[in-house]
Amino acid sequence: MNHAITIFKKQIKDTLKNKAIFIQFVMFPIMTLIMNNTIQFDEIPENFFVLLFAAMYIGMAPLVSISAIISEEKEQNTLRVLLMSNVRPHEYLLGIGSYVWLFCMLGSGVICIAGNYSLKESAYFMLAMAVGIIASLLLGAAIGTFSKTQMMATSLSVPIMLLFSFLPMLSLFNNTIAKAAKFTYSEQIRLTLAGISDPRFSGESVCILAANMLLFSGLFAVAYKKSELA
Repeated sequence: MNHAITIFKKQIKDTLKNKAIFIQFVMFPIMTLIMNNTIQFDEIPENFFVLLFAAMYIGMAPLVSISAIISEEKEQNTLRVLLMSNVRPHEYLLGIGSYVWLFCMLGSGVICIAGNYSLKESAYFMLAMAVGIIASLLLGAAIGTFSKTQMMATSLSVPIMLLFSFLPMLSLFNNTIAKAAKFTYSEQIRLTLAGISDPRFSGESVCILAANMLLFSGLFAVAYKKSELA
């Protein structure tokens, strides 16, 4: 636990130095505030941009951030040094993952505030976001571990990030895409948040989210075994 806390503190100190990662945390929250307060038409449902950007946020920020951090430390041999210093892989992931999760939750809080939800609805909103962020972190960790360089991680993470972040938006306008998108964690979070007036996770959502997490965990396990760190 001490190792995880130390890694967490190290990443906190590096936050402002790594502007590419910092932008991931603040971009969508700022866009939500701007769009939600400046674009208002009778045809647009209430909190349309809040729900849309929340789903896009979990599909992009956690995935890109953690894959970039892990791949960068692999490329610079920092990760190998940590593992040789008796820092176990799960301790490292706990430290990095909790750091990214915390900052993404702070961004989620800003998006939630933009929605002007009640206390109960806000708690439900943050719970749903927390689950989605964890799923995204698992996928990002698998990409970062599999990648030998940061450039390779970017090449892999960008198309995957675009898939999971834009599917929720495209599903609003195309029924065929919606049928396929419902099997992704980002779309399930969007659907869950869309029913925030009657807060609950449906059985289908729970099963799909669990299946996504198990799949991403399996991908990480495979990536770790095939990496030079194993």
